[in-house]
Amino acid sequence: MSSEQTKRILIVDDDNEIRELLGSYLGQNGYETLSLENGEQLIKQLQTTQIDLIILDLMMPGEDGFSLCRQVRIDSDVPIIMLTASAEETDRIVGLELGADDYVAKPFNPRELLARIKAVLRRSRSAGTSGSKGRYFCFSEWRLDTVNRDLIGSSGEVIPLSGADYNLLLLFLENPNKVLNRDDLLGATRGRESSPYDRSIDVQLSRLRQRLGEDAKDPHIIKTVRGSGYVLSVEVEREM
Repeated sequence: MSSEQTKRILIVDDDNEIRELLGSYLGQNGYETLSLENGEQLIKQLQTTQIDLIILDLMMPGEDGFSLCRQVRIDSDVPIIMLTASAEETDRIVGLELGADDYVAKPFNPRELLARIKAVLRRSRSAGTSGSKGRYFCFSEWRLDTVNRDLIGSSGEVIPLSGADYNLLLLFLENPNKVLNRDDLLGATRGRESSPYDRSIDVQLSRLRQRLGEDAKDPHIIKTVRGSGYVLSVEVEREM
């Protein structure tokens, strides 16, 4: 990741005005920006340039944001904030399922997007230093590698995690046997309180349980505490 003063943000949007607006505004706030008008060069750009965060438009001609997010997540955990002009909650949920770290609806206030960028980068930075007390969190039949940010199974299989998945699992592992409510989870993973209709945490929890091989109807690692929240109900140890 780049130094604190030169965080590099890649803007992928087919709207030239938005690219220019964000490039100028983020530049004034101390960020270096690169921009693409479509996703054709996105993967190549990631292979040749150190990027700290991607702002990715959902609806673009050619490959859309869903497809691009899926491709990025094959071998990169770079934070992704999706821009969506759609009022459909389903689109936002699908984006989170594919590994986006946050989303902002168009039209948006640049100050709000800047706040989201800072929150995502702050979470990513703090997550990257979590191994200071031991590189691995060991629980049930799993280990979480806090350096590579991978989930490792008992037979050695490695399951890459998106930034949002990693942050959510890390929060549970740092608070074992403690009931965490929806606002705790959303505040830690997205930097804001939940609304009664915000299903993003449900999506993340469902995806995380799938990664852990949990039975959705009878999970034993992350349990639902009806009316209160969720709890990691297994023992956790730290290893170097």
